[in-house]
Amino acid sequence: MNILLLEPFFTGSHATWAKGLQQHSQHNIHILSLSGRYWKWRMHGGAVTLARQFMALDQKVDLILATDMVDLTTFLALTRKKTKDLPVAVYFHENQLTYPWSPTDQDTKLKRDNHYSYINFTTALAADQVFFNSQYHLNSFLEALPTFLKQFPDHQEVAAVVEIAKKSQVLHLGMDLQKLDAFQTAEQEKGEVPLILWNHRWEYDKNPADFFQTLFQLAAQALPFELVVLGEHYRKVPPIFEEAKQRLSKQIVQWGYAESWEDYAKWLWKADILPVTSRQDFFGGSVVEAMYCNCYPLLPFRLAYPEHLPTALHKQYFHHSNQELQFQLRQLLQHNNTLRKVNPQQHVQQYDWHHAVKNYDRQFDYLLAQKHS
Repeated sequence: MNILLLEPFFTGSHATWAKGLQQHSQHNIHILSLSGRYWKWRMHGGAVTLARQFMALDQKVDLILATDMVDLTTFLALTRKKTKDLPVAVYFHENQLTYPWSPTDQDTKLKRDNHYSYINFTTALAADQVFFNSQYHLNSFLEALPTFLKQFPDHQEVAAVVEIAKKSQVLHLGMDLQKLDAFQTAEQEKGEVPLILWNHRWEYDKNPADFFQTLFQLAAQALPFELVVLGEHYRKVPPIFEEAKQRLSKQIVQWGYAESWEDYAKWLWKADILPVTSRQDFFGGSVVEAMYCNCYPLLPFRLAYPEHLPTALHKQYFHHSNQELQFQLRQLLQHNNTLRKVNPQQHVQQYDWHHAVKNYDRQFDYLLAQKHS
């Protein structure tokens, strides 16, 4: 089968996922993409440019797979001569309806943020199949849609939510986790002092304030730990990072983005504890990567995280407040002999492409068969 993958924001996790699917699928995946910048303009105009590129493409296509950054209705309208009989699926990495917007973004004050959420709505409505990267993501999107639509003056089309729900399902993020295996650190190379890890973007939705405030309190109690802070950051960095760099200078062994995959992977294997405080994660790729490297997760009981661990282990790995997180972390630092006896890898290895791609291909085959039945 020839599958056309549309990605107008080809960078970071979006690009990694697209290339991973292309590499591992039994089908021929052809990627049409635009550079990963100007995300708002990509949602507005990306479909027009991708449609022009597609119409000029001299290649047989059996199925179209778009991501949530595509205005699918515009794309299909401009390509109907070639796409009217093709099955079309959309994959939601995130959505603009339930994603927390920056408090400094003027679009929220002017309610222009509604437009991007509406693009996600009409894209889901236009697709034959809608895939979400987690059950949490699917549920939160469908639950938020009715309230979102009811704000409009008339013809709110709330009934369309049921239509979208019927064709929606979970297709967990495929990841190249086995790539991490080559950089595994021998047990004897780990330090005696527990190493705490931050490996997320330096942004407000990852809630760095609660993360660092917890560490400030543990440091004040003279509990021994070291700290590695990884992750991408952009021009606007929450000020708590600079404060933490000063106040935790004695604990910090690595500060800033790992310039190579090898360096990043080695730090994951060296790390012992992953305390997470994020307020938003539709899947949690960085958390899954750390868990694959047997880093002990301390996760908030929300978002997509409960899907990554069996219910029987929730009490061990989840917290419901900052006070619980601090207590759990203190216990681990005081009794660190338990840290290296856990194996969270076994609970997330199903996300590796070698396992996950079978489900992707099965869904594509079914969608094509349904369209032509």
